[in-house]
Amino acid sequence: MRIILSPAKQMTVDTDSFACGGLPQFLPQAERLLAALRAMTPQSRRTLWRCNDKIAAENEVRLRTADLRRSLTPAILAYNGIQYKTMAPGVFTDAELTHVAEHLRILSGFYGLLRPFDGVVPYRLEMQAKLAVDGARDLYEFWGSRIADALFAETDAVLDLASREYSRCVTRYRPAGARVITCRFVEDVGGRLAEKGTYCKMARGEMVRFLAETGAETPEAARGFDRLGYRFLPEASTDDCYTFLRSPDGPPMRRR
Repeated sequence: MRIILSPAKQMTVDTDSFACGGLPQFLPQAERLLAALRAMTPQSRRTLWRCNDKIAAENEVRLRTADLRRSLTPAILAYNGIQYKTMAPGVFTDAELTHVAEHLRILSGFYGLLRPFDGVVPYRLEMQAKLAVDGARDLYEFWGSRIADALFAETDAVLDLASREYSRCVTRYRPAGARVITCRFVEDVGGRLAEKGTYCKMARGEMVRFLAETGAETPEAARGFDRLGYRFLPEASTDDCYTFLRSPDGPPMRRR
């Protein structure tokens, strides 16, 4: 089994907590994207990044100084969004770190496919960004089947905790016989099952922690998830989609 997770826009540098386990497998492609970004005008980059002036200025500095082979942060610590804060990898046990190293894969518009301890630098490049490079119209076309091919070379069962923006890089190239099981985290809103962005992100991070703490080896183990007020809802689930319902009486959603 492999677990796929989206990256986060917020990133940090931490070269001390854990040692990097190596370089990303698609580093040549990341270097090509870096060159393409550097060749753009600042205004074009700001449009691509869809951000305010402060964030654009921060990423201009990152772009100028980026060295993809030195002063790297393990990917699992580099991303600093809600799902990673909830996962809290900094307090994983050695056994849990071993589990995520084997089972977790992070999807990235810049790096393609990351193992948790691959060394990365802060960047800003969402998968849906309209970056035309090497004849490709956007990043989906640039990456093509590379990400899925690499993932399914490792496993024939994927537990999908990624957003649709990222998971489509895997699902559209799924080979015959391989399984992709999507997890949905929902609430009952007036009789309708609805996903709420912040709670979904927190649940995805907590699910990674749950699977690591329990040493899960199969996607079916995810059905036992019972944290943050969620429980598995069999009547709204299928073999390819696990639905988890959050109780309105569940505990408050707090990040670690």
